[in-house]
Amino acid sequence: MAGFDKRVSSLEEAMAGIESGMTVIAGGFGLCGIPENLIGEIQRRGVKDLSVYSNNCGVDGFGLGLLLEDRQISTIYASYVGENALFEQQMLEGDIEVVLTPQGTLAEKMRAGGAGIPAFYTATGYGTPIGEGKEVREFNGRHYILEESVVGDFAIVKGWKADRYGNVVYRDTARNFNPLAATAGKITVVEVEEIVEPGELTPDQVHTPGIYVDRIIQGSFEKRIEKRTVHQG
Repeated sequence: MAGFDKRVSSLEEAMAGIESGMTVIAGGFGLCGIPENLIGEIQRRGVKDLSVYSNNCGVDGFGLGLLLEDRQISTIYASYVGENALFEQQMLEGDIEVVLTPQGTLAEKMRAGGAGIPAFYTATGYGTPIGEGKEVREFNGRHYILEESVVGDFAIVKGWKADRYGNVVYRDTARNFNPLAATAGKITVVEVEEIVEPGELTPDQVHTPGIYVDRIIQGSFEKRIEKRTVHQG
């Protein structure tokens, strides 16, 4: 990786510098648009005591679920427990701290962090356990709670295409949390299905400008279905 060329050739180089105790922001929604190879590299490195911000925690044996197997995550800020039995078990047994966070609030935590905004007021969660212990203010007759934004030591992101300068395009619903996560990392690593030459992506195609991206790697991906439903004829 040199100058404006953000490409790296190995997962080891892509995740260089990650250490135990760091905060990781992960893009994706369920199994859609997840940086699965970067997650696999985090598992391989064996770093522990991670704080993770993600919509959920993958499924058993795949995605962020891999990091639960060796108890590499100590705290996760997520919107739901989902289909992951190990995640549920560790939460109920107190082996992992789960901070359940409304999806819109979680998204805004990332967006605000990337924009340099330290905190924001939202009506979501007021009067519920989500709002307990948080500052409350009233605007125009409605109550709002103060939520802090987040900036991760690393942001790991899954894109569709990118050029060597780090300009990224996401595909359809795989876009989800990824553009927000990409802005909110001190080091942002993006894995993509295809790296194209500069100029092949027109400016109006680009979802994440390269200024936010530190490293780009091309990977291969497993297309999974989170919950298969088959019609019985």
